[in-house]
Amino acid sequence: MTGDGTQIRRRSLPSLLAVVTALLLFTRVSLAQEGLTIRNDRNEKWPSSEAAKVYLSACAAVQREFGIGRELRPRVTLVLGADKSKEGLYVKDREIRLAKWDPYMFAQGVVWLAFERLMPEEQILLISKRAVSWADATVAVSQIQK
Repeated sequence: MTGDGTQIRRRSLPSLLAVVTALLLFTRVSLAQEGLTIRNDRNEKWPSSEAAKVYLSACAAVQREFGIGRELRPRVTLVLGADKSKEGLYVKDREIRLAKWDPYMFAQGVVWLAFERLMPEEQILLISKRAVSWADATVAVSQIQK
């Protein structure tokens, strides 16, 4: 007990380990500050620390490649244990679906989503419209009549 009458409870090491173990056994791991969420639908074995490292490394690679001064952390959900027929990148859902952990496939998906975040959809549409306008504005020399 402390001087003001409040009681201090001490947790034993085994109960603390039990809590930590329970947290690690959840199939959904979220690394919110980095934008990475991991769903492990079929309890596949995977190194969680490696997924976070690959995510951060892929984001940093895109930042360096394009000279981006701001931190780039796209929202990404890694789905492990996906059906083989449904593996791949789902841009609209911002999901990378893998049957088993594959750091190379995961990195490719993160790079794609990070790159996609560099240019918002509105800017993509504006640039696309400009490209069509430029194409319509050009004329082949053979089409010019005197």
